[in-house]
Amino acid sequence: MTTITRAARSGFGSGLGGTVARTLSIPEPAWHLRDPARPGISGRNSDDAGPVDDGAGLSAAPSLPMGRVRASLTYTLREGDVIFGASERYGDVFRSEFAGGPGRIVMLSNPAHIASLMSRPDGAPSATRFSPLRPIVGPDSVLTSVGPRHKQQRGLLLPQFHGRAVAAYQQRIDAATARRIDEWQPGERVALADIGQQITLDVIMSAVFGIDDEAGATRAERAVRSSMIRLLHLSTHPLATVVQLVNARSPEPRGALKMVLRPLDRAIYAVIAERRREGADGPDGGGRSDILTVLMAARGDDGAPLADSEIRDELLTLVLAGHETTSNSVAWTFERLTRNPEVYRRAVLAAREDDEEAYLEALINESMRSRPVVPIVARELLSDWRFGDYVVDRGVVALISILLLHHREELYPRPYAFDPERFLGVKPSPQKLMPFGGGSRRCLGAGLAMAELRVVVTQILQRVDLAMTDAPAEQPRHRNVTMIPGRGGLVTALSRD
Repeated sequence: MTTITRAARSGFGSGLGGTVARTLSIPEPAWHLRDPARPGISGRNSDDAGPVDDGAGLSAAPSLPMGRVRASLTYTLREGDVIFGASERYGDVFRSEFAGGPGRIVMLSNPAHIASLMSRPDGAPSATRFSPLRPIVGPDSVLTSVGPRHKQQRGLLLPQFHGRAVAAYQQRIDAATARRIDEWQPGERVALADIGQQITLDVIMSAVFGIDDEAGATRAERAVRSSMIRLLHLSTHPLATVVQLVNARSPEPRGALKMVLRPLDRAIYAVIAERRREGADGPDGGGRSDILTVLMAARGDDGAPLADSEIRDELLTLVLAGHETTSNSVAWTFERLTRNPEVYRRAVLAAREDDEEAYLEALINESMRSRPVVPIVARELLSDWRFGDYVVDRGVVALISILLLHHREELYPRPYAFDPERFLGVKPSPQKLMPFGGGSRRCLGAGLAMAELRVVVTQILQRVDLAMTDAPAEQPRHRNVTMIPGRGGLVTALSRD
């Protein structure tokens, strides 16, 4: 236990991390500290990919030289360095096996290989049953369901996060952002992940629960918010990694995780009960139009309403996914900007004088490329699958590394450099830029997330002058399925209007 905690805090310069580095010949420095001029990873394999009946003539993909337990620990603690080192040594297809979670895996980063999976959801469905989020959000959420159920849930929820719905949230986004910036004092050093979390939590609570004014929220509604923040704070504790490993492959929360979730579940069920008393499950939704009301009015194929446990799973998923990734994307954007003065000056000019939306859009895309908050998505192979020169057995879980994909030299020359201009005049291909996943499982809240990012990033650039820093890049930390800045995107305001 002590070794794991110390490694997590020290950046893995010794102990297990050092062992992995030596075993895989991982070059130093760590991937996030690499010279911007350094070339990215390159493929050494053909683009041929797809299910096969006969893999004759194809070989097994190379396997990482470590046992299941060591692979589980080192991947959990030092994911980025492990996969960059393995990719540089073995190419864009390599195997491993974990003691928990998905078990046998193959890691992929070739766009053609990824496309072969995304275009065949029936042959390679989402491997959400192995997700570390499953014990948290439950089996009945849009995140963890597959097949017809997932399609039905997605169809029910998608209209709440697109088009007119996103436009309706715009005023809430503007107001929440302005309020949090107004509270930011010059000279104060803040973690932008915290500010982003407050803003995006305001917005998602409005969308999901219809809470537009925290002061007017009920006791149960306030308890949902406070319990959610507590859950997120605890998830950054060094022992959170141990909790995640304990819950690997468990469909239900166990131990400390179960204790942490108990007050949040109690608050969510209390809100559902309040709404039922208000008649929100009736034909007119009690005059409400939030997502909770939509879920309470929904009926299954048998005509029965959703159980409270099903509604709970959906609500928890939407609140977690609806602000966690966005708040950390804000933090990563300014973590990158304050270490790239020329890019920062160009961004400030675009926000304050040029009103150049194209550059700000390119800035957000480059931030999500260089530091994707969700670095991995997974698909379960239901048949033998060809990936270039290799064949992978059915039953193996394919881990699609968005992080590696975004650092391929042929896609993004000098990928370790932070250069928004690479996206100017370019419409990103969904097979090459995947910050929200892809295929039928692409994040349904992507439209709302982008709207929030545009507002928050633009308003901070317009209203706050930030200090540049020569501090090393913040170490990426892996929290469940997300990659977050190790210090929360620490920045200092020199002045504020």
